[in-house]
Amino acid sequence: MANPFSLTGKVALVTGASRGLGRAIADAFAAAGALVVLNARDATALDVVARQIEAAGGKCEAAAFDVADEAAQTAALAGIMARHGRLDIVVANAGIQHRQALVDFATADFQRILDTNLTAVWTLAREAAKLMIPNKTGRIIITGSISGYLARPSISAYVASKGAVHALTRALAVELAPHRITVNGLAPGFFATEMNTALTQNAEFSAWVERVTPLARWGDPAEIGGPALFLASDAATYVTGHILTVDGGMTSAM
Repeated sequence: MANPFSLTGKVALVTGASRGLGRAIADAFAAAGALVVLNARDATALDVVARQIEAAGGKCEAAAFDVADEAAQTAALAGIMARHGRLDIVVANAGIQHRQALVDFATADFQRILDTNLTAVWTLAREAAKLMIPNKTGRIIITGSISGYLARPSISAYVASKGAVHALTRALAVELAPHRITVNGLAPGFFATEMNTALTQNAEFSAWVERVTPLARWGDPAEIGGPALFLASDAATYVTGHILTVDGGMTSAM
């Protein structure tokens, strides 16, 4: 029986892959046999990741561009098609954060968060769908957040963007289902990533995370790889429009 979790022969694009959750997803996909196109803005960082994945036996290549640059995004997808003739999986993972009290939050910063965390996700899904529809198959995975369900002070733009991408996931799933393209989301809880360095180094905040999380710890970035692989694989052919929460039980606790 074929391994339903194998991605052998698949071409996958992972945005925000130079570090954190994106890097962990790229590692999981490469280990499962996919050729992974690594995206981030920093070409030097991507090259380091690519060498590490190749040293571990994986297949990958780097594609440095800003996901919020629509022209660059479209050109990158065209390049993937020119080189490989297919795009099977897209993980819209790149995202940014900005912490500021509401009364001090600049409109430009709010818009910047939405441009990267929401609009760029929509344009990437649109352009990927154009390539997937002729093949009548595809996987689009969007990184949301438990902040799409729950709010904290000072991150109003982030909360708004993640709530919106959860809704977008459902909308795209319904629209693309006739083309046998599944669209699902991941809602990570508190993971010890570079984006959260200020929080992991705050003893009081870390103690709070451990106290309110039933598993009583921060998530390790590697722990997002399995859930993402499931959604990308043939094991999830009948799963679409779903937000898979990966939070150590935080959103299940009172």
